[in-house]
Amino acid sequence: MSSVPERGEIDEQYKWDIDDIFTDSDEWEAAYTEAESLIEELESYESDTTNDPETLLDVLKLAEEMMRTVANVSAYARMRSDEDTREQRYQALSTRAQSLASSAGSAAGFIEPDLQSLTREELDDMIEAEPDLEQYEHYFDDVLRMKPHTRSAEVETLLADLSEVTGAAGEVYTMLTNADMEFPAVDDPNGEPVRITLSNFTTLQKNSDRAFRQTVYEAFYDEWETIRNAVGTAYKNSVTADVKSARAHHYETARAAALDSANIPPAVYDSLIETVNENLDILHRHAELKRNALGVDELQMWDVYTPLTEGESPEVPYEQATEYVTEAVAPLGEEYQSRLAAGLDSRWVDVYENVGKRSGAYSSGTYDTQPFILMNYQDDISSLFTLAHELGHSLHTQLTSEAQPYIYGNYETFVAEVASTVNETLLTHHLLETVEDERFRRHVLDEYLERFRSTLVRQTMFAEFEHHTHEIVEDGGALTPDRLDELYGDLKRTYYEPAVVDERITREWMRIPHFYRAFYVYQYATGISAAVALVNQLLNHDTDTDKYLQFLQSGSRAYPLDLLRETGVDMARPAPVKSAFSTYEEYIEEFEQLI
Repeated sequence: MSSVPERGEIDEQYKWDIDDIFTDSDEWEAAYTEAESLIEELESYESDTTNDPETLLDVLKLAEEMMRTVANVSAYARMRSDEDTREQRYQALSTRAQSLASSAGSAAGFIEPDLQSLTREELDDMIEAEPDLEQYEHYFDDVLRMKPHTRSAEVETLLADLSEVTGAAGEVYTMLTNADMEFPAVDDPNGEPVRITLSNFTTLQKNSDRAFRQTVYEAFYDEWETIRNAVGTAYKNSVTADVKSARAHHYETARAAALDSANIPPAVYDSLIETVNENLDILHRHAELKRNALGVDELQMWDVYTPLTEGESPEVPYEQATEYVTEAVAPLGEEYQSRLAAGLDSRWVDVYENVGKRSGAYSSGTYDTQPFILMNYQDDISSLFTLAHELGHSLHTQLTSEAQPYIYGNYETFVAEVASTVNETLLTHHLLETVEDERFRRHVLDEYLERFRSTLVRQTMFAEFEHHTHEIVEDGGALTPDRLDELYGDLKRTYYEPAVVDERITREWMRIPHFYRAFYVYQYATGISAAVALVNQLLNHDTDTDKYLQFLQSGSRAYPLDLLRETGVDMARPAPVKSAFSTYEEYIEEFEQLI
């Protein structure tokens, strides 16, 4: 049987170096204790924040020290738990860290209501009296902007205390699907049993044997049916928590609340969905191309991931992948390229799947640590692109942390997905220009077409789904598994019109973990649109590398739409999304000519 190794069987060079945060549990415990002391100290300032400029500065600095310590404690615990979700010891650390973060949020809950008791003129006077407050200018503007949606210090503290509970649905979902759920083994085309996992499902769906793909597809979604009520209940509670939290902060909708944190108008979300729906004929053209390439009468759901190319993906060992990505980012300058190479040599990446490891991929780390990347690398082109994607996040994190003070040392997801997708787009250009093997080139082109399908279109479909699910709850309706199946199935039929939408695919909503972070996924679609526009500008010399690097170094010093406008991309208009569809169509035409 094809088996996933235990973590201890994987060489250390392919594991991230979390000892960079804490060398052992004693250090972690010491940091945990320090954070508790900082929380207690900050609580002593309640109601005194705005007494005078010096006190305000002291409170802000103390809150930053507390949050930095809590971030390190939380990151370590979460990543250790993600290494093997079955490990009770690290589950316990993660639970304690979540509780600590909730306490820290509660302790800091009085700061913004206190600031909102001041006028802009009073804050300006404080800055004039204490120049070190000047770095908080944009932060102060943002706090005052949110005044209509900020409750009293007492209420904000209570809501922060409840965050552990209101976020429980996502935690339950993660443990259920990663630690408890086990998919069956099926025989591969050679008669060898292979275990289906969350990480390898998509890879198995790319197998050239159609009967095998169907077997995997049916076994996978039949297993989801066995936990249908549990997942349905988790998602219903997650949506309900979003709605109640939004109402507690005087928002009309959960979507408005989620988007307002980054000052993104709901019109941007609506424009994305509208523009994508207007261009679904390009997705349908892609689906028809796939049906013709496969030589089938009907495109089934187990055909959707199948490559347009012959056979499975060419093998791309991890070491080769690191070379490709490093070479691909050369247009971003020598400094960016050398930083990326150094990160790969510094064990940023936890490379391979192991038993119990969290599925998927992400980039993590804190203001005070090196970046960390979780992968489940599968030695294929898809994993190569995922590596490029996550490295984009990691370099963004590193450049921001070095260039900005802590208050702006993070960045909104809206711009994060631009940085990651720029790397994917550059990788595509590099591989198509430098790799001579025609089979490899066709696979690269097919992979990038799939990125358009899954990132630009599929994520927008997800965004439309969550918008509707939250509207149902906001209107007093019930989110039952049957209703969710119906809603998801209707969207699937609209988006994938040329394909057969069967009963099993209507359960696909159950396997999307991002739904537990509501109104997040649309940013993948806006991200790829902005990234394609930026790469076109860079390669055509319509913008320079320094301007893009300044964007990566900006953190949250300004709002996302404004930061992107400084690069020449305006995501408040439909033009970048339309342009992305034009590029998508150009690649489809190129592939049509190849076959």
